[in-house]
Amino acid sequence: MIHLPGRARVPVRGSRPRALNRALRRSLSRALDGPLRGPLKGSAHAVSLAAGRLTAEGRMLPTFLIIGAQRSGTTSLYRALAGHPLVLKPVLRKGVHYFDVAYEHGLSWYRAHFPLHATAARLHHTYGRRPLAFESSPYYLFHPLAGARIAERLPGVKLIVLVRDPVERAHSAHAHEVARGFEPESRFERAVELEGERLAGEAERLRADPMASSHAHRHHAYLSRGRYAEQLARIEPLVGADRLLVVDSHRFFASPAVVYDEILSFLDLPPLTPPCFDRHNARPRAAPMPARLRRRLSDEFEACDAQLVRWLGGRTPSWRR
Repeated sequence: MIHLPGRARVPVRGSRPRALNRALRRSLSRALDGPLRGPLKGSAHAVSLAAGRLTAEGRMLPTFLIIGAQRSGTTSLYRALAGHPLVLKPVLRKGVHYFDVAYEHGLSWYRAHFPLHATAARLHHTYGRRPLAFESSPYYLFHPLAGARIAERLPGVKLIVLVRDPVERAHSAHAHEVARGFEPESRFERAVELEGERLAGEAERLRADPMASSHAHRHHAYLSRGRYAEQLARIEPLVGADRLLVVDSHRFFASPAVVYDEILSFLDLPPLTPPCFDRHNARPRAAPMPARLRRRLSDEFEACDAQLVRWLGGRTPSWRR
């Protein structure tokens, strides 16, 4: 018997991974839908993860990852793909963040977040195709060590990157970090001015100490995260060009069905059910961006944006047309 705070209990009969997984999901679902939802949520997550680690050897590892970029439609794409019958999302949360901020926990901890092989086997029997597990952690693209870690731990994995107008992405990211309480500077222009000082030496520190973390590097890199070509050039040699798909998020939202089919082709998945396309995680901006600032930032990104053509199948980024 596994005990949760209050009266929630998880009966476990035997040691079979499938029975343990079903019992946990039923009990946790009842607990989190009841009056104890708030205080239980963190404890339930911890218990579910602990049970996942007990069954780690019977769990899948992801076949593909959405690795970025932050505020570029990753949640919308995640939900569209998670609706495919042969795509299995993480058991606990959308983004596991193992390869950036939780690498010290080890591979069994990572496995604990994914479905059981038994689940995959049932789907394989039903559809005649092997299902794929995945997760979406947008910091993977930007973290200086994540690419090498992914290549080492997940040989053969495919990576999907969404890119967006970097000026709009920066403005959106600032609103996002302010709303989450990670950014004390409410003025976007001032936050951009502070970025160089805040990030000075942080990437080098992360490379030097694999167990280090950086609040500024993760939450205050508004312009740096928009230099997509630099990040893609770092990751592509580690996994190979054939396993890296870069998607213009403007094109994805304008023609979702077309882009979705291209992604299924990249993943070698059949189009089994009509997908659902919605925008998720949009945040209101406290104030519009001054036109002069927009022009200046757009000019700064021009050369970097031009390099994206090779990763976008010869297409000019939509925000540059």
